[in-house]
Amino acid sequence: MTAADVLLLALGAVAVGSGALVVATRHLVRAGLYLVVCLGAVAGSYLVLAAELVAWVQVLIYVGAVVVLLLFAVMLTRAPIGASDDLDRPGWPAALIGAGTGLGLSALLVDAFRWSKVDLPEAGTADRIGAQIFGAWVLPFEVLSVLLLSALVGAIVISVRIPGRRS
Repeated sequence: MTAADVLLLALGAVAVGSGALVVATRHLVRAGLYLVVCLGAVAGSYLVLAAELVAWVQVLIYVGAVVVLLLFAVMLTRAPIGASDDLDRPGWPAALIGAGTGLGLSALLVDAFRWSKVDLPEAGTADRIGAQIFGAWVLPFEVLSVLLLSALVGAIVISVRIPGRRS
C-alpha cells in the first residue's frame, strides 16, 4: 500500500464521516460547515489522483460558491439557525433507502468493470479542455451560468425589504 493509497483512504473517511454529519446534525449552519469539510476532502482526493484542474473547480464552484450561497441564504432569510425540532423524522426509512442505493450502485460498479484494468487516455492540455468545454459542452456550461445567475438574483430578491411588510 503506497502513501497515495493511505491518503486516499484517509480523505475518503473524512468525506464519508463529514457527509454523514451533514445529514445527521440538527443545526443548519453546522451542516453547511460539515459540507465544506466533505467537499474539501473530495477536492483533496482529486489532488491525490493528479487531477488538479478538477480539484480547483471543486473548491471554486462547490466550496466557494454553493456553500457560501447556502449560508448567505440562511442568514438573509432570517431562518432559525439553531437546532430545529420540526426536522425530527424517523431516520430508518432514509437509512434503508441509502443502504439500498449504495448496494445497488456498488453492484452496478462491480458488474460494469469486473475489476478489469482501464487504459488511461492521453494527458489533457488547456487547449483540449477549452475545446471540449466550448465545443461539445457549451450548452451545459451556459445552463450552469444561468442557474448560478438565477440563484444570485433570487438571493438579492429575498434580502430586499418591502416597505410596510413585517419581517
